Amino acid sequence: MQSRNPTKETTFGPLNGYLMLLVVFGLIGGAIALFVSGGNRPDPVIILGGAGLIFAAVLCLPGFFVVEPNLGRALVLFGNYRGTVRTPGLFWTNPFTSKKKISLRAHNLNGKPLKVNDLLGNPIEIAVVVVWQVHDSAQALFDVESFEHFVEVQGESALRLVASRHPYDDGQASDVSTTLRGSADEVARELQHELQERLKLAGIEVLEARLSHLAYAPEIAHAMLQRQQATAIIAARTKIVDGAVGMVDMALARLSEKGVVHLDEERKATLVGNLLVVLCGNTNPTPVVNTGSLYT
Repeated sequence: MQSRNPTKETTFGPLNGYLMLLVVFGLIGGAIALFVSGGNRPDPVIILGGAGLIFAAVLCLPGFFVVEPNLGRALVLFGNYRGTVRTPGLFWTNPFTSKKKISLRAHNLNGKPLKVNDLLGNPIEIAVVVVWQVHDSAQALFDVESFEHFVEVQGESALRLVASRHPYDDGQASDVSTTLRGSADEVARELQHELQERLKLAGIEVLEARLSHLAYAPEIAHAMLQRQQATAIIAARTKIVDGAVGMVDMALARLSEKGVVHLDEERKATLVGNLLVVLCGNTNPTPVVNTGSLYT
């Protein structure tokens, strides 16, 4: 890629606008005085002098400009960048200077949902919200064609890249610790860093970047929902079985310790089976009264 020499913002100190207003009013007052004098004593030189003062006053008017809070004016004279005025107030500069207005306020980029593939190739829908502001007005105006459109395009590109580095959910890739759904803060920091690297060319500072929308694409959403439900059921069953085994072990130990009843291996197996059915069943058990013996 060809190397570039980025434009750097410089501060420009224009003249005080109120002072120049007095000068313009003085020119107009002088022109009026000359016209009155020329009317009393016709003299072409006096009339031309008054006309010259009026022309000078009119010529000064385009040099006035106002800078509002958190707005800037980049001044360009005959194609040469002279500097940027960030201080609010009324100012005056060379009337032939072009004064480009640029907002220094914080902007929001509310990206539209994009369909991309995650690390495993699953199609997902994802969107981002970016808070950004102009840091270098010269770069924003002169180094890119349209810095607002540039932010939008680079935001979409960075989002696609970050989404392709991570799986959607936990447990889908053993060699990746961060996921789009479960590691929101880490993904946000990575996205902000990626955006900042891309937008520094335009003098843009990224204040914050976060995902605003994340979902599976409609064509696989139902299948992925079933997968999540199955994973949740397996996890719940595993926990139930672990708890039931612990309770059965505790029951057998307490019965043996208290000497309540002496059980042989077959009776222990029957007791363990009954307890596991009671503890792991989905419905309330129905007791059965056994009036006989286990061995008859």
